[in-house]
Amino acid sequence: MTRAAVSIASNIAEGAERDTATEFMRFLHIAKGSAAELRTQVYIASKINVIQEPIQKELSIELKNLSSMLHGLIKSLKLKT
Repeated sequence: MTRAAVSIASNIAEGAERDTATEFMRFLHIAKGSAAELRTQVYIASKINVIQEPIQKELSIELKNLSSMLHGLIKSLKLKT
């Protein structure tokens, strides 16, 4: 879970330092995938009683919001290319 969470922020940062919007978008897609991966891991953690369900629900909402924000950023970059 830690690796997936770190991957989200790291890919956003790495993509932002790239020279083109196309490369930035590629890294944003990777970050979005890592957010989906983390959301799945949070769900599984709840099912095997590693975390409590209310925490799982809160984290899932935050990760869905993050995915939506990444999607919006990707869309806005596509309009500029």
